[in-house]
Amino acid sequence: MRSLPALLLLLISVVGHAETPIQIRQTYASEATRQQVGFAPEAKRGEAFFRQRFANNDKMPSCTSCHTDHPVNAGQHAITGKAIRPMAVVANGERFTDSAKVEKWFGRNCKEVVGRACTPAEKADFVAYMGEAR
Repeated sequence: MRSLPALLLLLISVVGHAETPIQIRQTYASEATRQQVGFAPEAKRGEAFFRQRFANNDKMPSCTSCHTDHPVNAGQHAITGKAIRPMAVVANGERFTDSAKVEKWFGRNCKEVVGRACTPAEKADFVAYMGEAR
């Protein structure tokens, strides 16, 4: 019975730790500002990045290869065929709410598609676009 209050506190702290897409975007924007004075995230740049074709991978030349041209739609991994839930926040409320997951997927996908680590500015712009995509 003594562990019940401790368990409740743990659950409250986990629930209270959920992040928002705006918080995650701001974290990346703060990092980008250290590299580019005056940087501000822009959804238009994020959309351009999302649609850009990179020369790194023939099967996945752009984000749209797996995530479709419309981020409100579900996608499918170009190689494995695995279903992918929509990227747009309006269509998938769980997107961009866990910074560890966001960073994990940026790390993996940037390397596979872009051929390098994405910059904090690119990440901030991308999250801005996904937050506004309709």
